[in-house]
Amino acid sequence: MPKKPNHKRTGKGGLHTNKPQARKPQESGEAVESEEMVYGRNPVLETLKSDRDVNKLFVQDGLEGGKISSILSEAKKRKVQLSFVPKSKLDTLSDGGNHQGLVLATSPVNYASIDELFELAEKKNEQPFFLLLDGIEDPHNLGSILRTADASGVHGVILPKRRAVGLTSTVAKASAGAIEHVLVARVTNMATTIDELKDRGLWIFGTDMKGKDYRHWDVSSPVGLVIGNEGKGISRLVKDKVDETLSIPMVGHVQSLNAGVASGLLMYEVYRKRHAL
Repeated sequence: MPKKPNHKRTGKGGLHTNKPQARKPQESGEAVESEEMVYGRNPVLETLKSDRDVNKLFVQDGLEGGKISSILSEAKKRKVQLSFVPKSKLDTLSDGGNHQGLVLATSPVNYASIDELFELAEKKNEQPFFLLLDGIEDPHNLGSILRTADASGVHGVILPKRRAVGLTSTVAKASAGAIEHVLVARVTNMATTIDELKDRGLWIFGTDMKGKDYRHWDVSSPVGLVIGNEGKGISRLVKDKVDETLSIPMVGHVQSLNAGVASGLLMYEVYRKRHAL
């Protein structure tokens, strides 16, 4: 572990027995937008299987196949209204996205609270592992990161409210439905949130070319991993808050990795060390 900083970390598994003051409404339990259209076969199926309220399923005329049958069966089970429409209608509803013949009208996605992320880790009897995304702007990157977060057992993802992509339909499509299974919190100030996480027991790590080789990373304690913006990396204010930086060794000519690839490597490093063969 890095040299212990001045801030205090207490409580079982990094949790306080007394919860801090609730966050303001705009930072948790907040709807993304007034209406949401989910499109693509996997995202639609996973949304139908989730607890999210769904209103209507638009299906392309003449569409058939095993996956389609499963989706229609799930929709009928939930008593969702079906509407068979031409492809041009779906093109409009998905704003030209790759809808694969299906668009689902749903209630907005809600963000989780920081407390809910801790509660999930506690429910699983695991040390908390959160991913903090400091300014990810590409919705495909965010979707890919959420997909890996779901696969690798991350307890929650934290996004800044400003200057970053939120949970959009494009993100849902890119996540292949993982958006329905990963808790995502959105906060006003990432640096302040890091201070709160430290007070609740987390060690915060960031990525930097001059950091420690990630293969020597100790993940046995509660962990928060910061991934920076695709072009600028981690902001200065956030970098000043991390306990230690990690580097991914590279022997090629390009000395940087896509944010989704870098976060995937590090998420699975936590999984590998916490779930030994």
